[in-house]
Amino acid sequence: MSTAARVPSVIIRKNQAWLYLDWRGIVDYRDLLFVLVRRDFIARYKQTILGPAWFVLNPLITTLVYSLVFSSVLGVSTAGVPPVLFYLSGLLSWSYFSNLVSTAGTTFISNVNLFGKVYFPRMVVPFALVLSNMISFGIQLLTFLAVLACLVVQGRFQVHAGGLAIALLLTPLYLVHIALLGLGVGLLLSALTAKYRDFQYLVPFVVNLWMYASPVIYPVSHIPKRFAWLVILNPMAPIVENMRSLFLGTPPMDTWLMALSIGESFAVCIVGVLVFQRTARTFIDFI
Repeated sequence: MSTAARVPSVIIRKNQAWLYLDWRGIVDYRDLLFVLVRRDFIARYKQTILGPAWFVLNPLITTLVYSLVFSSVLGVSTAGVPPVLFYLSGLLSWSYFSNLVSTAGTTFISNVNLFGKVYFPRMVVPFALVLSNMISFGIQLLTFLAVLACLVVQGRFQVHAGGLAIALLLTPLYLVHIALLGLGVGLLLSALTAKYRDFQYLVPFVVNLWMYASPVIYPVSHIPKRFAWLVILNPMAPIVENMRSLFLGTPPMDTWLMALSIGESFAVCIVGVLVFQRTARTFIDFI
């Protein structure tokens, strides 16, 4: 056979090493990544009357309920900050984390039809959830800033322009921190739900329980000393409290607790990615 008649062949085979992460493949499938981001963002409130307005109304309604129940009725302290700002700032970081955990935790179950039809790096789907939830975070951040501006204009709260600028500059770092933790937890849960469907019903319960263990509806200073170990073990506690401190000037948590939270988030993310990769190799056979 002549050289001109030779037809080049390409052999497609998957990498069998579950420690291998196809970063190049994720970059090559960036178009699919953006399509999935758009799908996840639009589908959240699709076929609703108010549509995207729910991205603003949801945190506002939750904040009003917390203000009524925890501040007005139960008298829970808000560290000298107006309850609306206190709860909105707490929900700012918590909502991104909880949404990411809840959506990424069902990656295999929610996308089984897609995974079973065509090959692409499976990590594209969780990465799309990270980005789509960042859009929701951005909308919620704008909502918080609008409420903050209203209270400042009314003279009910004071904020320094320099401190606010620093808070906005540091927000992306906090966002990456939350993304690492939320992605890691979500990937671990997705691997469990792929084999044991019971976990998909436990995820909302675990997320709600985790919220009450985090200083979202109360300042960390009100946690009794006998439960201080919960703060140390909870990587979301320093994130919520220090992010609130950035914007509102409340007392921050110790630096070493934040450093511990960063270390825990990296560890959880690495373990989550490895477990997800291992499950992705064979999950289609038993799901």
